[in-house]
Amino acid sequence: MSWTRTLAVGSLLGLIGLSLAWELVLAPLRPGSVILALKALPLCIPLVGLLKNRMYTYRWVSLMVWLYFTEGVVRAYSDAAPSRWYALAEALLCVVLFAACALHVRLRFKHAKAAAAAAAI
Repeated sequence: MSWTRTLAVGSLLGLIGLSLAWELVLAPLRPGSVILALKALPLCIPLVGLLKNRMYTYRWVSLMVWLYFTEGVVRAYSDAAPSRWYALAEALLCVVLFAACALHVRLRFKHAKAAAAAAAI
């Protein structure tokens, strides 16, 4: 179960880093503009909850990440070549984050159910 936590935290950190690097350095939509880099701020909020292993955070992050996935798919379709690759990387990181969060929640419920059954015996 700890590998799902590591994968979720790693992909969230990757998504934060990619968002900042993409909009500030690699392929900004408008040179010198930092407005789109602010999209990384909402991703910083669940980082604490994931590091503290809070179940509720895993559940709502798995829903929130689809907003970033949508942005990645739209920009992969509409942007030019350098930005297109970053958009595809964003979409891929979102899928990894969703899968890690969903699997983590599923495994924790499974282990909790098994522990409750063992305690009842």
